[in-house]
Amino acid sequence: MAAQKINEAHEHIAKAEKCLKTSLTKWKPDFDSAASEYAKAAVCFKNAKQYEQAKDAYLKEAEYHTENKTLFHAAKAIEQAGMMMKEQKKMPEAIQYIEKACMMYMENGTPDTAAMALDRAGKLIEPLNLEKAVDLYQKAAGVFENEDRLRQAVELLGKASRLLVRLKRLDEAAAALQKEKNMYKEIENFPMCFKKTTAQVLVHLHRGDYVAADKCVRESYSLPGYSGSEDCVAMETLLQGFDEQDEDQVYRVCNSPLLKYMDNDYAKLAISLKVPGGGGKKKKAAAAPQGGSSGAPAAAADEDDEYEGGLC
Repeated sequence: MAAQKINEAHEHIAKAEKCLKTSLTKWKPDFDSAASEYAKAAVCFKNAKQYEQAKDAYLKEAEYHTENKTLFHAAKAIEQAGMMMKEQKKMPEAIQYIEKACMMYMENGTPDTAAMALDRAGKLIEPLNLEKAVDLYQKAAGVFENEDRLRQAVELLGKASRLLVRLKRLDEAAAALQKEKNMYKEIENFPMCFKKTTAQVLVHLHRGDYVAADKCVRESYSLPGYSGSEDCVAMETLLQGFDEQDEDQVYRVCNSPLLKYMDNDYAKLAISLKVPGGGGKKKKAAAAPQGGSSGAPAAAADEDDEYEGGLC
């Protein structure tokens, strides 16, 4: 079966070469027919699992589509060449071809196709190279944003933000989350703004920037429905516990279902959050009778609680 497919492929290549020949009666090469024959040859090689030869055939197809000024079809062929590299586990080369195809999609005036191809490339490379995946998702998001396709853009930005957290590039993650939040606000998806605020707080606290975490919550009070919401109360409680070095309070919030069932990368941030120099209130809480309210009067007595109104 494989041998038969390889023979068929070579027959298509022979036909393609014939299409390219010129003569006294045929002045111009028939690039369109040549591209078509190379496309058929590529499929035959692919079916025979001859991926390197299939890649070469797709590149030839792309070359003749380019000569014929059919850039969209040329880009498609180059993207397929990338997929043949993927079949050979040559991922960096695969991504290079897909990125090249995306540039051609953009030149051809089909940015949506370019963005979707970048997204696919990101998924391919993510298990091997998180940094490259972030780059591809951000590029795809940028393309969609330029087209005012904010719902698609913000979804891809979300993928990039989560990977930045996984890479511990927290300054960049904080900036990416702010951009996500702004987009969700623009499309009036306020519940997602709440979730992004929670993610921001976790990232800022891991960065050691309490002031930035507090600012995120305060800025979110302007979002419809945020003040007094479950997300808001949890973050006020978390910041209060952090400020007062109350390890028990921080632990309770970070292990609550609201945070534990976030996207995995953010849930890990919550579970691993530590109070700097913690222990200030833990001993008092341990000495008091069991019950959630026992620590509250002591906390109120120690200092004025600027978050008290939000916690009622």
